[in-house]
Amino acid sequence: MRNLEKKLRAAIVQAAPVFFDKQATLQKVVHQIEEAGRNGAQLIVFPESLVPCYPYGLTFGFTVGSRSDAERADWKRYYDQAVVVRQDLQDVAAAAQAAGAYVSLGITERDETTYSLYCSNVIFAPDGTLAAHHRKIKPTGAERYIWADSHEPATYFPVVQTPWGPMGSLICWENYMPLARTALYQKGVSLYLAPNTNDNPEWQNTVKHIAIEGRCYVFNVDQYFTKDMYPADLVESAAVAKLNDTACRGGSCIIDPCGHYVTEPVWDREAMIYADLDMDQVVLRHMEFDAAGHYTRPDILELIVHE
Repeated sequence: MRNLEKKLRAAIVQAAPVFFDKQATLQKVVHQIEEAGRNGAQLIVFPESLVPCYPYGLTFGFTVGSRSDAERADWKRYYDQAVVVRQDLQDVAAAAQAAGAYVSLGITERDETTYSLYCSNVIFAPDGTLAAHHRKIKPTGAERYIWADSHEPATYFPVVQTPWGPMGSLICWENYMPLARTALYQKGVSLYLAPNTNDNPEWQNTVKHIAIEGRCYVFNVDQYFTKDMYPADLVESAAVAKLNDTACRGGSCIIDPCGHYVTEPVWDREAMIYADLDMDQVVLRHMEFDAAGHYTRPDILELIVHE
């Protein structure tokens, strides 16, 4: 077994997108990677679907049995700004390489072969290569109007072997799926990334539980955005007009393997949040409980992952 590094300087980025503007949001992401790199971050984690935005509150005209042409045009606008992974992220890869850091970024991905959109998370290695590409396996509620289920096995539960141990991600409410979490535990994740758009207090309990259950560091990374950040024409739409002035409050934080806050949740602002992590805590906290090891009963219970 290789010797793992004991100290990790991490940054989580509670960011707002430039709504419906892929290039402007990517430019902002690059600047934030550069800033985190200057501050010594070795891992930089961004929220769910930051690029081009998480279309909070929008329905795109979907009703049972019919669609609205006007709101179909809004969907096409979102589609056009979605990310083509191998085409649009070169600057992010270069920024990761320049910073010498792992970079995790939430995107709305466009598959140009099938025309489908996916809620995806990509991880770039410090050499700028694409180290992991995860597509959300089950979009939640009305998200299914926008994003398809992942059907590519390589995108289900990819894990990156880092100097601090394996790292993987589940997006937002995927983290409520016990078997999806277990799939990551079976791969030995020490660094558990949970990009999301959840600013409710119950979510804080969820990420604390995952840290305790997985005996891992959990990176809870949410967006912060306000209603007036939407394009002016959408602010006037019925869907956006009814939102609170602060549509997503954030609450980003890092949780240790005991379920304690390493960094307290940050609310109601954009923020770059740093922490220096003691990776020995991952090993020490597995002594009593190992969800995929000595605390299992494989003679009774078994998870089969179709990868």
